[in-house]
Amino acid sequence: MASAQQIDDSSNNNTSPKKVYKDPDDGRRRFLLELEFVQCLANPTYIHYLAQNRYFEDDAFIGYLKYLQYWQRPEYIKYIMYPHCLYFLELLQNASFRNAMAHPANKELTHRQQFYFWKNYRNNRLKHILPRPLPEPTAAPPSNALPPPLPPTATTVAASSTPVSAPPVPSPMQYGVPSGPPLPKNDPRNAIDRRKRK
Repeated sequence: MASAQQIDDSSNNNTSPKKVYKDPDDGRRRFLLELEFVQCLANPTYIHYLAQNRYFEDDAFIGYLKYLQYWQRPEYIKYIMYPHCLYFLELLQNASFRNAMAHPANKELTHRQQFYFWKNYRNNRLKHILPRPLPEPTAAPPSNALPPPLPPTATTVAASSTPVSAPPVPSPMQYGVPSGPPLPKNDPRNAIDRRKRK
């Protein structure tokens, strides 16, 4: 009888829920490791390293890259310091990009394109943000229907001797950009050479 009771107790233990693993630091370490890995993807040289060492041929690694796409959600994207990593993470979902990054020439091309993006980013953004100046009004072409001008009289000569010019109308949206010639540039040819000569 005792053995039957032990069997009943063991069957009750099998139906009880198993213990679920709980991180001692509530997932903080995993979060930081995944954040660091995702941000490493902003470096084309690192992606080339992964391709050279055949990480992209492992199905588990490809699945991990798909899993990491949760970093593109707003609640996680605020932790990203290098936004190019998300662009490269998206490109790594494509098998042809993964294969292309194994070649050194493609790594260099990707690195150059990334450099030029950051080099021209501010200027490209300003083109879309700053307003363009309004076109200058053009004088109407002379019409043959107008009567010929009258000869000047004493009152019109006195009035025309003092030039009256209207002040230029500034754009309603100046954004602190001064009008007139651009800011002077430092010309290194005219500057004194401060390097030590041997």
